[in-house]
Amino acid sequence: MEAFKTVIWIVNIISALAVIVLVLLQHGKGADAGATFGSGSGSAQGVFGSGGNANFLTRSTAIAATVFFATCMAMVYIHSNTTRHGLDFSTVQQSQPAQTAPASSNINTAPAAPAPASPRSSK
Repeated sequence: MEAFKTVIWIVNIISALAVIVLVLLQHGKGADAGATFGSGSGSAQGVFGSGGNANFLTRSTAIAATVFFATCMAMVYIHSNTTRHGLDFSTVQQSQPAQTAPASSNINTAPAAPAPASPRSSK
């Protein structure tokens, strides 16, 4: 089960990085909106591009985002159905007991006095 969790973590990280890289590689369709509005064309299709023109980067981004979403949901499912949560130190054995400081009554608890000021020589 631990190997399966590790594989899901690795796939999740790789798909997240792929989504980031693919989104940054794509040319924003809204970047050319200023030229379209200036020409008098007010149609939404001219501003945002045609709907059926999905290229390789767009489809790759959709696939990477789907894989990222699926691995996130798998991690949520695995974590919610686990009996152990967090760190478990119940099986740790100490090699020797912890040592305590001796309780003596002659410990001075008063705060230390400030150091005396050194006399300054004036020139």
